[in-house]
Amino acid sequence: MAKQTTSKKKPEASYQYDAIIIGTGPGGEGTAMNLAKSNKKVAVIERQRAVGGGCVHWGTIPSKALRHSVSRYIEYKANPLFNISERPSRLTFGDILSHTSAVISKQSNLRSSFYERNRIDLYQGDASFIDKHTVQVQHLDGTIEQLSAPTIVIATGSRPYRPTEIDFNHPRVYDSDTILNLKHDPQRILIYGAGVIGCEYASIFKGLGTKVDLVNTRDRLLAFMDDEISDALSYHFWNSGIFIRHNEEFERVEARDDGIIMHMKSGKRVKADCLLFANGRTGNTDTLNLGAVGLKADSRGQLKVNESYQTDVDNIYAVGDVIGYPSLASAAFDQGRICADAIVKGECNEKLIIDIPAGIYTIPEMSSVGKTEQQLTAAKIPYEVGRAQFKHLARAQIAGTDVGSLKILFHSETKEVLGVHCFGERASEIVHIGQAIMEQKNGGNNVEYFVNTTFNYPTMAEAYRVAALNGLNRLV
Repeated sequence: MAKQTTSKKKPEASYQYDAIIIGTGPGGEGTAMNLAKSNKKVAVIERQRAVGGGCVHWGTIPSKALRHSVSRYIEYKANPLFNISERPSRLTFGDILSHTSAVISKQSNLRSSFYERNRIDLYQGDASFIDKHTVQVQHLDGTIEQLSAPTIVIATGSRPYRPTEIDFNHPRVYDSDTILNLKHDPQRILIYGAGVIGCEYASIFKGLGTKVDLVNTRDRLLAFMDDEISDALSYHFWNSGIFIRHNEEFERVEARDDGIIMHMKSGKRVKADCLLFANGRTGNTDTLNLGAVGLKADSRGQLKVNESYQTDVDNIYAVGDVIGYPSLASAAFDQGRICADAIVKGECNEKLIIDIPAGIYTIPEMSSVGKTEQQLTAAKIPYEVGRAQFKHLARAQIAGTDVGSLKILFHSETKEVLGVHCFGERASEIVHIGQAIMEQKNGGNNVEYFVNTTFNYPTMAEAYRVAALNGLNRLV
């Protein structure tokens, strides 16, 4: 954790604002809105022409909008109600970008209205520190302006990691930000990096009919997930034709006019029409002139903070991807909200919830909250497992989304729900029912709740009753 330091502040009258927020992604937005609602005079600085940060413009929102379009396309092709002759022969990446662009525009406009409604001043340009209370803004037209405040919050987010030996200016080479600029229709794509972003885009391109080579630098997909759930994704990828190459690392990338060839350290060579490099991210701190305030980012461009999101400099805070784990848009917004409370009150006892849900928007989705079987076994906690297969649910049969399952892990003696893991369509929504029960106190967290309550019928939520009964029947 970062140590708190003390410093002399300028006279309050000399400040233009109570707080300056650098960045308008979820972390910056959460901080700015909470400060404004506490009657603080707030300025936000955004280097792009529209607010929302990477979450809205290149990351979370675009990839999920693309995924939604592809998922509906897959359902349409599989639905016997539609005549085969009416179906398009093949949907392209460019075809689905229009819907994605519309969603991005709506989200950015909505978030812009939040700043206006809360009377937060927005400055567009590149921010850099002059001293611990002063920030320079170089506007898009080249003019320079200085802003000052007793408190400054860094919420600059992150960007895809780019190895220097790969030419990302080549028209066949992309990262997860620039892939939205894809103009041609690749018949085969190589995705390097099988983390969350790589797996999501593997689903998207495979759903469009593109041949996908997914290079994984580790021995299994998404090892932080419960083994059964990640194995289910691996099998689904294999069954759909995605070629997964585990335990591989690139040695060099040969970019040509007609495609790319990736040379592996193992001696293998993989050829594709284009490359999506999705292996790691770097915090956006390199242009902030952190040296002027005595701050230093680590090798991944990230800053250390304490439990109140305060850096080593007492009046400078940081939230979101720029501080690393958990690097989730949902968590970043909450970090900003908690950070604002700490700034206003001088301290804050509120913390992020321990069990932060993970949603992975592959096709089908994966989602989890709480402990995995592997963690419980290692900790020697007695637990039992309850499972429900989607193919047995009436709602899944009606919707034609019967691939997947729900798994509940609960304590064998207390029946406390310890973890919920889901694979299948709408998994990221379904998992929140289990999360709500896990957060109950004073004995409210009990797997028997799912047996004793009444669910709408038919619904996917009914999987909880099926899984709970399945698990309780296993108790000795």
